[in-house]
Amino acid sequence: MIPSLKLIKNRSDIGAGTRGSDMGIDAMEIAAINKGNHFFHQVAFTEIQTRNEAVYHGDEDACGRRIGQIVEQCRQLAEVVCETLTGKEFPVIISGDHSSGIGTISGIKAAFPDKTLGVIWIDAHADIHSPYTTPSGNLHGMPLAAVMHQDNLSCRINDVNTHTAAAWELLKTLGAPGVKLHPEHLVYFGVRDTEPAEDKLIEQLGIQNYTVAQVRQLGIQHCIAEALERLAACDMIYVSFDVDSMDCDQISDGTGTPVPEGFASGEIISMTEAIFRTGKVICYEIVEVNPLLDHRGNRMAEVAFDILDAVTRPMLKAYTTGE
Repeated sequence: MIPSLKLIKNRSDIGAGTRGSDMGIDAMEIAAINKGNHFFHQVAFTEIQTRNEAVYHGDEDACGRRIGQIVEQCRQLAEVVCETLTGKEFPVIISGDHSSGIGTISGIKAAFPDKTLGVIWIDAHADIHSPYTTPSGNLHGMPLAAVMHQDNLSCRINDVNTHTAAAWELLKTLGAPGVKLHPEHLVYFGVRDTEPAEDKLIEQLGIQNYTVAQVRQLGIQHCIAEALERLAACDMIYVSFDVDSMDCDQISDGTGTPVPEGFASGEIISMTEAIFRTGKVICYEIVEVNPLLDHRGNRMAEVAFDILDAVTRPMLKAYTTGE
């Protein structure tokens, strides 16, 4: 049976260093309306309560900014993802900042604790810092470290206070106890903006990263086939797409941390469609659309919606027509 789509709107941007990604969902909805597309009207949705007002308050967690509120945000997201999956629906998540990945992965593992999860992370950034290694303190750079229980203490540069340390441990245990993702079950696409602590950990853990140049040289289908072979032991796959994986010069700078020399939108669509064809994908997420930073009008949201529409259209059509 083909599951119905369930849209989860997570308007949180407190894990980012700049404000505005909480408006990404609305910007994508406007893009759809302007295209005459009824996706957001056709698909049932759930709204996650945000804690964005935390930006107005003092923050004692320099190594994990607003980490207490992010624990609660991710806990609620995890609960909704778990309920969606156990209800035999397919969660499509649109989030503000990428700290949401902690909640999403925790929700998947809460729903299927005995299944092996594979993750394909399409992003310009590795997002594998911890409070002990982060140069910024922003949680959107830490989701993978949290779910993999990687503190990377050998690269420690920060003295972390007790509140941050305790909240970090809570993030690690959301949804289900223990490590939720193993390094051999993580594949990066497009990562090209990292810090030395991340580089060292990626090398130490043997995490595969397909750079933009490699994908173009070897071909999308070849790289996807290799990635899926690497994840062959996984029962399920979560695809997380950060729009900064795309080329900011060619497409848009409407994202918190734009990086040049990224993918074209057509490449993202081709990669994602190939992953979806495995039948193992159980969750899809788009993050970090920030219309406040877009110097091309609403361009990033328009491109992001085109990608969302392209990769979900076959599933939506199959469900609504029974094909």
